[in-house]
Amino acid sequence: MSKRHIRISRLQDQGFKYLGIFSTFFGLIMLAIFISSILNEGIGRISWDFISSFPSRNPHKAGILSALAGTLWIIVITAMVAIPIGIGAAIYLEEFSRKSRIGKIIEVNITNLAGVPSIIYGLLGLEIFGRILGMGGSILAGSFTLALLILPIIIVATREAIKAVPNSLREASYALGASKWQTVKSSVVPSASSGIITGIIIALSRAIGEAAPLIVVGALAYVPFVPTTPNSEFTVLPIQIFNWVSRPQEAFLVNASAGIIILLGITFLLNAFAVYLRIKRSVKY
Repeated sequence: MSKRHIRISRLQDQGFKYLGIFSTFFGLIMLAIFISSILNEGIGRISWDFISSFPSRNPHKAGILSALAGTLWIIVITAMVAIPIGIGAAIYLEEFSRKSRIGKIIEVNITNLAGVPSIIYGLLGLEIFGRILGMGGSILAGSFTLALLILPIIIVATREAIKAVPNSLREASYALGASKWQTVKSSVVPSASSGIITGIIIALSRAIGEAAPLIVVGALAYVPFVPTTPNSEFTVLPIQIFNWVSRPQEAFLVNASAGIIILLGITFLLNAFAVYLRIKRSVKY
């Protein structure tokens, strides 16, 4: 390769480097502007009355109690359904399934499902859970729909975490007389737990912010009560925020900003918890 070509390659590398730096800082600056604007507008509205009050036509009396309760119901049931199924499927695909053409097709489809628009899952959940199984617009229907949405994310993250476990650990377990299942249960999964937990929390963080599939399933925009059973009607924070944003009064925009702050706080706490667990488990193993 000539000196001229080497010089051009170095210039291209430098150009790509600075383009990446510019893009990163541009994104961070836009995010900082967005968050500062939301904080400036909504932080003063956050209070115990705002958290413990039901929605109202009066923006100064409106709160997020029913939406917050619905969000907690949805996330808990979604986690109970998606986590064991997702981890079990990933363990089977990575450790026990045979490498065949059908297995490869399944793997490709699972990866592709992680990128399917959430509204498609909403339509699927409406047909299967809402109509065929007769759940209607209940918390169960919404939770099962979101479980389908995050299942591919959990499966892919768990498989990648299991792949990162060195084979020497498995071989050492076999050398001590452990069976395949004992090796997976006692050696592989604990070693991959930091990556698995991180993937689970990231998937749940996505589920918290979803509104489109829940609207399709039948979540309500106005719920003046706290859901008490999984069969209750419900709303969630993203839908409540959307409802306030669509109102013409400026005071409702302030309420929406306050709701966004609380939703961001929950998401940041989940991601911080994921980072903490990842660091803790990485140090341990």
